[in-house]
Amino acid sequence: MESASHIVLHLGPLDITRTVVTTWGIMLLMTIVSWFIRQRLGPVPNRLQAAAEGVVTALADAVRDVLPTHGDRVFPFVATLWLFIGLANLSSLIPGVHAPTGDLSATAALAVVTFLSVHWFGMRIDGVRLYLRHYLTPSPLLLPFHLIGELTRTVALGIRLFGNMMSLEMAAFLVLLVAGLLVPVPILMLHIVEALVQAYIFGMLALVYIAGGIRSADSARVSEERSSQ
Repeated sequence: MESASHIVLHLGPLDITRTVVTTWGIMLLMTIVSWFIRQRLGPVPNRLQAAAEGVVTALADAVRDVLPTHGDRVFPFVATLWLFIGLANLSSLIPGVHAPTGDLSATAALAVVTFLSVHWFGMRIDGVRLYLRHYLTPSPLLLPFHLIGELTRTVALGIRLFGNMMSLEMAAFLVLLVAGLLVPVPILMLHIVEALVQAYIFGMLALVYIAGGIRSADSARVSEERSSQ
């Protein structure tokens, strides 16, 4: 959590912390880069367009591998998670900037957004009644366990990203403290790789949760059709 010393601005009763400022900066950067690339799209791809298309294609293929039927509907959300968390993790490489994902409040917010998105996509794709029905499948007695599972995996999702990023920064600091400037490049490369891996894992877990909710509703539909025959 951010301490009082990390508050950079007061807006009435609201305290604007470094995490909020860095998060806004990343959002602004993503918006500007997206607009810049969009303005330069053409029938003959240039290097920038080719690189952007390569990233989008790779992310889209990863989504379709997990959720082939409804992948196109889920892709914008999951791809945004991947890109945002990746940039947030890498932001700590900038001197004086701390990664927002090293703050528990930021990772908790990402976990809550993921939690809500699971139900949003489930209800949009399968309908409210059918989606909620899967919590009573195969027995209504399992409803409390389904609800506990939803809450615990949401908490675990936020804490896991926060713990990994905080431990990564601490490990890099301790190694540099002991070894001095003898190993800056390997530590830097390790940080980049780990930051990207953590972003991928978070987005993939969100995708798996969404796919699991949709498929559970599909199973509930099949059970309902069989019982009506």
